Amino acid sequence: MAEIKEIKELRVEHITKRFPGVLASDDISLRVGEHEILALVGENGAGKTTLMNMIMGLYQPDEGSIFINGEQVKFKSPNDAFSAGIGMVHQQYMLVPNMTVLENVALGLKESWKTVVDLKMVRERVNQVSEHYGLAVDPDAFIWQLSVGEQQRVELVKTLCQGARFLILDEPTSALTPQETDELIVLLKRMSKELSIIFISHKLNEVKALSDKVSILRHGRVVFEGNTSDYTPKQIAALMTGHEVETTENTNAPVEGEPIFRITDLCVKSDRDFYALDHFNLDVRAGEIVGLAGVSGNGQKELAEAINGLRKVDSGKIEFFGKEIQNKTPAEVIALGMGYIPEERNIEGIVPSMSIKENMILKDSESEHFSRNHLLNHKVIEEYTDRMRDEFDIRSPNMFVAAGSLSGGNIQKVILAREIDRKPKFLVCVYPIRGLDMGAAEFIHKQLLALRERGVGILLISEELEEIMNLSDRIAVIFKGKNQSVLARNEANTSKLGILMAGVGEDDE
Repeated sequence: MAEIKEIKELRVEHITKRFPGVLASDDISLRVGEHEILALVGENGAGKTTLMNMIMGLYQPDEGSIFINGEQVKFKSPNDAFSAGIGMVHQQYMLVPNMTVLENVALGLKESWKTVVDLKMVRERVNQVSEHYGLAVDPDAFIWQLSVGEQQRVELVKTLCQGARFLILDEPTSALTPQETDELIVLLKRMSKELSIIFISHKLNEVKALSDKVSILRHGRVVFEGNTSDYTPKQIAALMTGHEVETTENTNAPVEGEPIFRITDLCVKSDRDFYALDHFNLDVRAGEIVGLAGVSGNGQKELAEAINGLRKVDSGKIEFFGKEIQNKTPAEVIALGMGYIPEERNIEGIVPSMSIKENMILKDSESEHFSRNHLLNHKVIEEYTDRMRDEFDIRSPNMFVAAGSLSGGNIQKVILAREIDRKPKFLVCVYPIRGLDMGAAEFIHKQLLALRERGVGILLISEELEEIMNLSDRIAVIFKGKNQSVLARNEANTSKLGILMAGVGEDDE
């Protein structure tokens, strides 16, 4: 292993970074001391990830300097940052999908690079880190078989295996349950006795619980710095957005009537050939939001894909307005009025290399509104895209940039704008605010409640219990592919849902 520095201080001074049409970092200066946890917060597109990528050597600053222990450093690549003892867990995971967990960790360990890769040594390192920090991973699982939450754990294990003494975490809790988040906060506090941490998060209760100091970015500039203990989450949110952020809640009366969407005894296999859904049952009425809570990897991904024609159903039924849609093609399901906000935004939600404009009409490029005689009406498409950019606050230089070049939150806004504006009859909504700032989350939640008011049924799959409890009419809990229970909104609380998510049924309490 390369010798790792003890990092007593990391400092950036007057960092500036420009991209075509965008000033991503505007004269930024920050300091993180030894054993200190700095929370870096800001709205989507504020420049947080860009700044961290410069610290990691992924980007080079146009102006400014980086210092470690008072000594100026220049990282030409992430390997230079790793050698200096800096590691980063990215919001968009940096893993090779068709390789195992073990092989992905080996890629980052120079000491394993021999004529034959020393996987035995790597396995020992993975097991040691996993046991020391309580981060359970399966070394032999392929990355493509894992949920997003599981992949994030792999990223953390990989970074720690590289011997990081300074850790950058970009939205590390976005795929974790409240219980897992609490455990991660305890873990990070314990780790801060050994290393320093920059923690990027939109979840201000976590910022408050974990960090010593907070810095706020807005439009690429530092607009606030202070001690976290001196401010409430609500005050930090106001400083971040420039206005007070309100909690959006579903206060409507419970919906009655026959379900428009019903799942009966659904059995669906995972990519690892076991039943991810095992006789799963659920129904949703018109104008009702049913929240589905559960720990990542308990069948949520397979459920969403089966509904939308992306995964084979072995047995059971999915009925949509009385019509069976299991094993229909995605095009057939879309034509029936199904909307879908997927978990994997970069894989299922957009085509990264295509422009924002092109991604906005992915499902409707052949419609009469956007084309005639199979020729696209670019003027109409551009007017539509401009309207969506304004309504959903999609921050980009123009509509022609590649969608994959946007921040994670802005990519999510592209998907949400497209799906909501199509006026679906039913919406399968998977982690809709993952990676979004509080202002954007507030906006999205209002959009979902507006859809509900228009009579649209919504299946809201989320690990954010606050989101589920605030928006849902009823809440179901999934564990190992089974529906543990369905609770009315007024019956649910974090403790009860957490117990059900752990696999303890109501009769077992």
